[in-house]
Amino acid sequence: MRKPLLTAGLAALAPALLAGCGARAPLEPAPNMALPPTPLAENEPPTPDELLGQPPQARPERVDELLTESEEREDDRFDLPPD
Repeated sequence: MRKPLLTAGLAALAPALLAGCGARAPLEPAPNMALPPTPLAENEPPTPDELLGQPPQARPERVDELLTESEEREDDRFDLPPD
């Protein structure tokens, strides 16, 4: 009898516990640690959000372009039948 009550209590408490996991302040480097050096081509160091973002190579956009325009091939004078 107590087990369903305990399970229901934990289920009701779980969202409150998970809500406490969120960030409350902007990200900063740990004490005695610094951000990575500024890239040579940049004037300012990257922000923590830029450092945490994925580069396009990590998640490229999907290309599903279907054949939309059908075109006749031009005659190829080197496309000869086998001898």
